[in-house]
Amino acid sequence: MELRVADVVALVGGTLVAGDESIVLNGLATLEQAGPSDLSFFGAEKYHPQFVATRAGAVLVAPEVRSGPDGVALIEVENPSLALAVLAKEAAKQTREFTAGIRPGAHVSEEARIDDEAAVHPGAVVEAGAVVGSGSEVCSGAVIGRGARIGSDCILYQNTTVREGCILGDRVILQPGAVIGSDGFGYEPVGDKHEKVPQLGIVVLENDVEIGANACVDRARIGETVVGEGSKIDNLVQVGHNVKVGRHCIMVALSGVAGSTRLQDRVTVAAQVGIGGHIEIGSGVQLGGQSGVAKSISEPGAYLGTPARPIKEEIRLWQELSKLAATRKEVKALRRELDELKERQSTPLTGE
Repeated sequence: MELRVADVVALVGGTLVAGDESIVLNGLATLEQAGPSDLSFFGAEKYHPQFVATRAGAVLVAPEVRSGPDGVALIEVENPSLALAVLAKEAAKQTREFTAGIRPGAHVSEEARIDDEAAVHPGAVVEAGAVVGSGSEVCSGAVIGRGARIGSDCILYQNTTVREGCILGDRVILQPGAVIGSDGFGYEPVGDKHEKVPQLGIVVLENDVEIGANACVDRARIGETVVGEGSKIDNLVQVGHNVKVGRHCIMVALSGVAGSTRLQDRVTVAAQVGIGGHIEIGSGVQLGGQSGVAKSISEPGAYLGTPARPIKEEIRLWQELSKLAATRKEVKALRRELDELKERQSTPLTGE
């Protein structure tokens, strides 16, 4: 995408505070890697050395930044990182190659309904009763099961699976290898064996949900597993059967939620967090990396550790643990002194 600085200013609603608005930009790059035709952003003070040395044609800056390297156009915005994301989204939209139609080599059932404005690529499979909405793209190797419904403007990347009966809203993105509607992990012990419990429910992904590469959202035992509007799930995340994820939640890589747990709106789950089953996480809760959650949390705020505690409490525990070695050393020294004192007191006095 080729834009003048003036075009960038208009797109992000910014203000040009330095430099030439006629500079032509055709790339996005980091401050270190940017050249004269690239746009970059300066969003944190720790990157100030890279900012003053950058060769970028233009840089998105926060309101407090009033000057920069000679010849570099500075575009003031409230949030440089967000403004860059807006531009990147526009670039992706303009460079995306989308042509509607069912390509030769696609395996589409005669009983499936594919909108005339949808695209199905070679090697994709769409089974009987499935529906694919306008503007949606089903890439090579993707499989849409019987009776599944895909909304408008969705992208199902290579080797994704939407199993039978599952429902995707509009503008849903499935990254490569994502599996929607795999069987929930349900077994009943019978003697010394584990009997599989049929998983008869479905998965519902509401509008604007994104599921990362090789992430899995299990179908419900009965009823629905739900991921709410605008929620984003990272690579290699596991969402168990009958889980309800609220709106605008974030789940980061290698985290997992066990069955029948509910996450309310705007919950953040950092990397490698484990959440037990049949509990509830309240709106606005933030779970730090590698936390373990075994019981419900209702109060919004940041939590950390196993078991997860309010972050200030957990850090205080860490601080106390860090003093433990020194405390043990002091106790050993005091014990040695006490033993020596007892020994002296128990030794009979001798003399003339």
